[in-house]
Amino acid sequence: MIPPRPNLRRPDPQLTKARAFICTHLIPSRPNLGGRSLVSPKALAFTGMTALDGYTSEQLTFESRTKTVYRKGTGPAVIVMSEIPGITPAVIRFADAVVAAGFTVLMPHLFGEDGHEHTQKQVAKVSLQVCISREFTMFATGKSSPIVSWLRKLANHAHSECGGPGVGAIGMCMTGGFALGMLVENAVIAPVMSQPSIPVALGPLRKSRAEHIDVSEADLRIITQRLAAEPDLCVKAYRFTQDPLVPEDRFTYLEKLLGTGRFIGRSFDSSAKTDHSVLTESLQQAALDEVLDFFRKRLAPTASN
Repeated sequence: MIPPRPNLRRPDPQLTKARAFICTHLIPSRPNLGGRSLVSPKALAFTGMTALDGYTSEQLTFESRTKTVYRKGTGPAVIVMSEIPGITPAVIRFADAVVAAGFTVLMPHLFGEDGHEHTQKQVAKVSLQVCISREFTMFATGKSSPIVSWLRKLANHAHSECGGPGVGAIGMCMTGGFALGMLVENAVIAPVMSQPSIPVALGPLRKSRAEHIDVSEADLRIITQRLAAEPDLCVKAYRFTQDPLVPEDRFTYLEKLLGTGRFIGRSFDSSAKTDHSVLTESLQQAALDEVLDFFRKRLAPTASN
C-alpha cells in the first residue's frame, strides 16, 4: 500500500521575511546592546495597566472595525499612535506630556499589550504579529496600510468632538508614516513622523526601499495638493543618525517629495547603536519640546502667542 503523500505547503513568503527581519534586527544578542537594556529605567516603575490610570477607554467603530481608544485631557485633539511593541509606559509618558500641554490625547490600541513594558521578548512577539497582519504593510512600497483609513475616520471624529482648528497626529516607528498618510483627511493639520521605519529598508532591501514611505501614490498626490493649497501646512519628522531602521535617504526623499520647508526633518546624533525611539525609550528633550510647540502653534494658536 502506498503511504499518503505528506501535505507539503510552500512557506508564506511574507511570514518568512517577517521572521528573518525579527531575528536579525529586533532580537539582538546581549553583547550587541553595548551594556544598555531595552527597558527604560523609568518604565520599571509601572506595572501593567497602572500606567494608563487616568485614561478613559471607549470602543469606536469605523469602516466596520472596532478598536479600543484611550482618552485623556481637554482641548484640541492629538492622535497618538504607538510604536512596537505597543502602548508602553514610555509612550504613555509622551502622551501625558501632550495632555499637560493642553490637548486631548486619543490613543488607539493598534497592537501589543497595553501598559506592557518595552522588552526584547515583547518586541519580537508583537513584531511577528504585525508583520503578518492584514492591517499593516511592512515590506511593500507604494502602499498605504489599510489601518490608516480607519485612523483618518478617528481624526475626523476627534475634531468634531474636541473642536479647534484641526487635529494633530503623531506616529512612531512602524506607525511613523501613518501620520503622513492621515493628511488625506482635512481635519489633520499637525502631522509628526517619529522614526518612520516602513517600508523596511534593511540589508538587501535598503537600496530599493530607503527612498520610500508607506503611503500610496494616490494618497501622496492628495497630500502634495494639500501642501500646495495650504501654505502653513508642514510635516515634522525625527530620527537618530545611526538608526538603520530610518535611513537618511528616507528623509532626503521626503524633503524632495514634499518640498523644503514643508517637510522639516531633524536627525539627532546617536549615542548608542540601539538608539531608535526619539520621543520615548531614547527620549530627546529637544524633540519633545519642538513637537509640543508645533502642536500649540497649529492647534491652539491663540494660546501660543
